[in-house]
Amino acid sequence: MTEGTTETMQNIRIAVAGTGANGASMGADMVRAGLDVTFIEQWPAHVDAMRENGLTVHLPDGTSENTGVAVFHFCQVAELRGTFDVVFISVKTYDTRWVTELVKPLLHDSSVVVGLQNGMTIDDVADIVGPQRTVGAVLGIAANMFTPGVVVRQVSRAGTWLTVGTLDGTTTPALENVVEALGHAGRISISADIRSSKWMKLLANIPEMLPSALMNVPLLTAANTEGVRPVMDAMSREAYRTAIDLGITMVPVLGKSAEDMPDSDQYAIDLLDTILQSYSLPDTRVAVLQDWDKGRRAELDAFSGYVVSKQAELGTTAPVNEAILRLSERVERGELTPSPDNAALMIEALAAGR
Repeated sequence: MTEGTTETMQNIRIAVAGTGANGASMGADMVRAGLDVTFIEQWPAHVDAMRENGLTVHLPDGTSENTGVAVFHFCQVAELRGTFDVVFISVKTYDTRWVTELVKPLLHDSSVVVGLQNGMTIDDVADIVGPQRTVGAVLGIAANMFTPGVVVRQVSRAGTWLTVGTLDGTTTPALENVVEALGHAGRISISADIRSSKWMKLLANIPEMLPSALMNVPLLTAANTEGVRPVMDAMSREAYRTAIDLGITMVPVLGKSAEDMPDSDQYAIDLLDTILQSYSLPDTRVAVLQDWDKGRRAELDAFSGYVVSKQAELGTTAPVNEAILRLSERVERGELTPSPDNAALMIEALAAGR
């Protein structure tokens, strides 16, 4: 983490488009460091709450911080004047393209758009604003938000881990500004291969997201349910195979070093272990489950759906991921209710996929 605001950063204008649990908490860290940050948010009640009472972030140590923020609704973007040097996009993966189009008029030639998301959205952003203005990010953070204007952050700033990088691996002045800004939210590093780094976090996310959401229980509860961890591990191994088939390089993430990386799909299992041990509390509910709790569409295509689609492009399959994906699609259609009883369906899917 960085301390204070440098003279250079005092002249940098920053926008955070999408201020849910992660975007809001990291945005607040930047505001509290003295940076010029504008929030752009689509949930009307959340906008109103932040305008009236500021943003409250409850921290893991039991303390709380209240931060006054400048916030605009998405429908007010056309009212904003001037341009931003850095725009962080922290929305659902399926909203990335239209939100990037929304903020495009707010950019100048040297602006960068940072996909502050764990999904594989870097190509969507690059398609719209150009590769030279695209920065990818990997997030090691856990937070939730069920009340407008209030975030519960489950990993401290000291425990938060972030990696950023340009598409071509170069370190530019704009990327250095991103590093300094995000350095107020956690430990940060630069990746020379951000696509591979993002794949590593995808390996960690895939086994956690859908199984625990299908069971309607916190992540640790799902992982400790008899018969479920083998399902998660099978999903991890399929995702690892997909990455290898696509030519992805395995790189250290989530605080690991090169010495911590086995040359096998055990690395995917190790990444899940890290998530369970270092980034999960007994009440941590994954993003997919939080979406379902709120009656929203979840990011199915960003996790198992992404692996299934990539394997299809390669002419092969990921049977366990596909089976879990189909169960999740049934939830989205209202045909299946998230419940601990669904563990049996997932265990059956594992047996069928072997």
